[in-house]
Amino acid sequence: MEQEEAATQEDAASQLMYRIERQVYDEAFIRSQLLHNKENPLTLRQRLAQQLRCSSQRTKAALLSFLPILTWLPSYPVKQYLFSDVVSGLSTAVVQLPQGLAYALLAAVPPVYGLYSSFYPVLLYTFFGTSRHVSVGTFAVISLMIGGVAVREAPDSLFYLPPANGSNNTACIDEEARDARRVQVAVVLTTLVGIIQILLGLLRFGFVAIYLAEPLVRGFTTAASMHVVISQLKYLLGVKTQRFSGPLSAIYSVKAVLSDITSTNVTTLIVGLVCLVFLYGIKLLNERYKKKLPVPIPGEIIVVIVSTSISYAMTLSENYKVDVVGKIPTGLRPPAAPDFSLLPNLVTDSFAVAIVGFSMDISLAKIFALKHGYSVDGNQELIALGLCNFISSFFQTFTITGSMSRSLVQESTGGKTQIAGLVASLVVLLVVVAIGFVFTPLPQTVLAAIVMVNLMGMFRQFRDIPTLWKTSKIELAVWLVAFIASVLLGLDYGLLVAIAFAILTVVYRTQSPKNVVLGHVPGTGLYCDVDEYEEAAEYEGIKIFHSNTSIYFANSDLYVNALKEKTGVSPEKLQAARKAQEKRKVKEKANAEHNSEIKICVKQGVTEEVLPYNNIVEEKKKKKKKKNSHLEDKHYKADSEEAIFIEPLSTVHSIILDWTSVNFIDSVGAKAIKQSVCISFCSLLKNMQVWMCGWS
Repeated sequence: MEQEEAATQEDAASQLMYRIERQVYDEAFIRSQLLHNKENPLTLRQRLAQQLRCSSQRTKAALLSFLPILTWLPSYPVKQYLFSDVVSGLSTAVVQLPQGLAYALLAAVPPVYGLYSSFYPVLLYTFFGTSRHVSVGTFAVISLMIGGVAVREAPDSLFYLPPANGSNNTACIDEEARDARRVQVAVVLTTLVGIIQILLGLLRFGFVAIYLAEPLVRGFTTAASMHVVISQLKYLLGVKTQRFSGPLSAIYSVKAVLSDITSTNVTTLIVGLVCLVFLYGIKLLNERYKKKLPVPIPGEIIVVIVSTSISYAMTLSENYKVDVVGKIPTGLRPPAAPDFSLLPNLVTDSFAVAIVGFSMDISLAKIFALKHGYSVDGNQELIALGLCNFISSFFQTFTITGSMSRSLVQESTGGKTQIAGLVASLVVLLVVVAIGFVFTPLPQTVLAAIVMVNLMGMFRQFRDIPTLWKTSKIELAVWLVAFIASVLLGLDYGLLVAIAFAILTVVYRTQSPKNVVLGHVPGTGLYCDVDEYEEAAEYEGIKIFHSNTSIYFANSDLYVNALKEKTGVSPEKLQAARKAQEKRKVKEKANAEHNSEIKICVKQGVTEEVLPYNNIVEEKKKKKKKKNSHLEDKHYKADSEEAIFIEPLSTVHSIILDWTSVNFIDSVGAKAIKQSVCISFCSLLKNMQVWMCGWS
């Protein structure tokens, strides 16, 4: 019984119907009778005064928006959060130290500047950032972009020293002068990036990141990872090659490494490969047992400590010619103004770095905010990153953004707020002030291994290709164009090409929409594509046309052409059919006159009808019926002409334009619809009706 009752309830539920009945309204009636615009009692001057009025509440809201730390620090639960934040901060600092040293090599500056960039910006973000879990600091992609600009503005060729005493020895490079110049370039670029991000934030341009679609960003970052790996090959192999920048720099770098591969330092290669394998194994263990491990195994700091100890004990730099980090000055540098004479050459690069850096940060911030149930402000994030970059640049740092690997460590180890970031920055400060010299014998190949392993997650983005092939080939094209253009043309030009191509795909989508004729599915209120579903059937004489795009100047002609093609109603064909009807009418009228064979003769002012011989016999009968015959003849003529004239030119008497997916129509689109559809169709077909539905 229970099963039968359940089945009965399911049948009843499946038969539920929803009906709605209402009067059909037209636009004029709605505007004049149903809806009326609200009248604003305030004048423009009053509205401006209201917006510019300063009050205590507005001041407080502006202060809390500018310093988000004030929204959560006063109510910070010390007993619940402090221990977790301290543990998370220490764990993040353990990862941040070696990454700061390694990413400085990508930025083409000495490693100590990576430590500076891991302290000042992280400290500032604690006060100005809206995300509670993002770990800002050095990032591989941004560091590589900065390094490309620094190498372009300060190439090795400008710093060759002539051979001493006119000997035949090859000229050597003044590395100290070169590095100092590259630091100046990186600092000025960071200053300009900070200014751009602050201005964009104040102008409420936080939405600019939406123009960097996810396939574009993933293709771009994958290409950047390729550039990073290629740039680290020379450190892994221990060969001396020139660093290239600009278009085809990746190809030139690979060619240079391969051409000099015979001079590989075997000791350097062995150390690098051992570190590479060890770090990759630790990364796999952390991913597999992340739920069981209280904190991730700090593979990077273990490698740094062990390799530094071995290098110091075995004097790898002197005995085996292994390149090491070298002297790391103790303490912090005093603030200094950037060399603004370099600004004109860096404007374009600074915009690219600013947008990419912000897009990385806001994407991470939104992920963690959604996971933990709070919100982030894109405009304030722009201001926060801008202030971090601008203020820190006076202390010799390079551009920073959110790091995915460190953010995951900070979040997974129990970080609740940016107190964890504050603890991490203080640990970096301790290293810089007190024990920075310990890393002097650290082999550079170890830093290259750290960089390469941290990019393994980026290379997993190649898995997007089969997924996008199944879901959206246009997004796949965006991914591939971003990847190929960034690899071949460099990250700056590649990003511009990718953005331009992404915008073109939007135009292509609007100009190549799906145009269908809808038919009714019997027994339902559904209307589906008649070409795709066999159940969908059209009503006789009615065409329902659907196009999933807006109608504007770029696609209005395409929309009208698709409408003519799908409905089979074309003004040109209708005009031709009408002319054919008129010709047929004239021809039939002429034939009718010819068949009557009437001849008229005039003699002495008397008009006589001369009839054919065959009609003489019936003349009397016709005279008797003259009046009736005359009326019948006129009636026959009128009926014949009317039949010819009203013969339908088309079987379609109504066209319904389904505009449920139309977001907007500009003046060009409206004009095209009015002239090509409404006026043309209705003037040629007297009973034709054109209806627009579903758009407001």
